[in-house]
Amino acid sequence: MVQRRATGSDVARAAGVSKSAVSRAFTGGVVSDEARKRIMEAARLLKYRPNHSARALMTNQSRLIGLAITSLDNQFYPAMVEMLHEALALRGLRLVLFITHGEADLDPVLDELLGYRLDGVVLASSGHAARVGRECIEAGVPAVMLINTDPEDRLPGVCADNDDGAAGVAAYLLERGRRRLGLISGLAESSASVERSRAFTRAVAEFPGAQLLSACGHYTAQGAYRAAVQLLDRPDRADALFCVTDFMAFHALHAVRDLGLEPGRDVAVFGFDDAPIAGWGAYQLATYATPIRAMVEATIDLLQAQMDGAPPARGTRRIKGELVLRASGG
Repeated sequence: MVQRRATGSDVARAAGVSKSAVSRAFTGGVVSDEARKRIMEAARLLKYRPNHSARALMTNQSRLIGLAITSLDNQFYPAMVEMLHEALALRGLRLVLFITHGEADLDPVLDELLGYRLDGVVLASSGHAARVGRECIEAGVPAVMLINTDPEDRLPGVCADNDDGAAGVAAYLLERGRRRLGLISGLAESSASVERSRAFTRAVAEFPGAQLLSACGHYTAQGAYRAAVQLLDRPDRADALFCVTDFMAFHALHAVRDLGLEPGRDVAVFGFDDAPIAGWGAYQLATYATPIRAMVEATIDLLQAQMDGAPPARGTRRIKGELVLRASGG
């Protein structure tokens, strides 16, 4: 026979307090230290767990934050999700993950996000996130964009300093004699790809004698591989590749080796992000390290301000990272 789950009333009787005192103890309300100690001990002995759904109805707060991302294929994203989870937990908040798969039809995404009793939403998907963010805020759900941002700067957002990173990569390559620089971009609707590509292109254009070659990797493994082959399997091949994400750079490295070239010597290869596996021996990928911990903290601060009643801040916080030099960069 299944044992009945303990209730708040059971805890109250065992601790010799009122049911409302039990409720206050588990929702951060006022209760004496001595009573709180008895309540927690009774809850432990009875294996009591508070009903979060009921608490959400009473307080109108679920303590749940939604995170919408395109996918987990990019090795950078699982690390970001873990960091966001840990930072939210320190504030008594929990993460609910939504995978969008880059869908152009926003209705299913919106229905999921707004169908839950979420206290806030973080949008880290690559496409159409700005529109989703505006819909969330209009529905009264605090929202902040992370990594990809609102091109019109109407929504609060946090990202790496894409101009600083991409221009820094170009400067490094040009200073070391690379003159045919290949660019592998992501998606046209991704603000991160647009900004990184634009800054890299500008830096190359301003350097006398430098040539820019470009191809789109579509943020996919196959697309990045094909783009790298396109830029390398030609008489005037690129002598350096800059991929706007590490994920694409990993697959560009495979293409470099499959063509019989040596990364770092024949072709310098740079990514952007500094995903956890970038330093592995098989890759030794030179990259621009996205300051993800600082970005996560800034994102939560912006979200918390809205949750506390402040109007959504407009504009994007851009946080500088740093160039990480490894073997693939020459």
